[in-house]
Amino acid sequence: MQEVVARGQALLGGSGIGETDEASPAQVAAWAAQEFGVHLAVACSMADATLPHLISRHAPWVDVLFLETGYHFAETRGTRDRVELEMDVTVVDVLPELTVAEQDAAHGTDLFARDPAACCAMRKVEPLHRTLGGYEAWVTGVRRQEAPTRAQTPLVTWDEKNGLVKINPVAAWTDADLTGYAEEHGVILNPLLGEGYPSIGCAPCTARVAPGADPRSGRWAGLDKTECGLHT
Repeated sequence: MQEVVARGQALLGGSGIGETDEASPAQVAAWAAQEFGVHLAVACSMADATLPHLISRHAPWVDVLFLETGYHFAETRGTRDRVELEMDVTVVDVLPELTVAEQDAAHGTDLFARDPAACCAMRKVEPLHRTLGGYEAWVTGVRRQEAPTRAQTPLVTWDEKNGLVKINPVAAWTDADLTGYAEEHGVILNPLLGEGYPSIGCAPCTARVAPGADPRSGRWAGLDKTECGLHT
């Protein structure tokens, strides 16, 4: 697989990260579909269905992994259901080993408030790692503009932690690019995006964001935490 990564980087990467000759999201999606076929998965938080839409145009009925943490907003679950019903994809619910009630019994109520890193590890990172073992590559919606920690995100890389190829077709997209694509193609959107939640995670750990503020400032607000661990 390392050879596949090198080949993909050479073919799609152009002259470097952020350069104008990088491959377009559609070109990356087409390469991923051709290279991996049914062994490809798409990760989707259900903030919007842009990534599933992009990939499914090249890989119909691709598996779309939804991390069902047990703490989602009702709107997020509703978006997940719409994606399953209206799009040519296969939604796969990725479940933690413990239900919320079982986690509360084992580790105390509201672990997310006392140790959010541990909660994310159990309800997101470990379940995804376990599920990705059944694939050769996964596609994410990580974008360089989202945070300084993501500024050097490549289009194709080797995911050492999960042991498979990681593909980031929209890494170069700005917020305007994302919005433009969604409007052009009538992509399903989570209603919370229009209610002050530009970045949507679990309900207890996601707050509304003031106009003009960092879009991710509502995630784990007030804590020294900016990532759930999926992409670090």
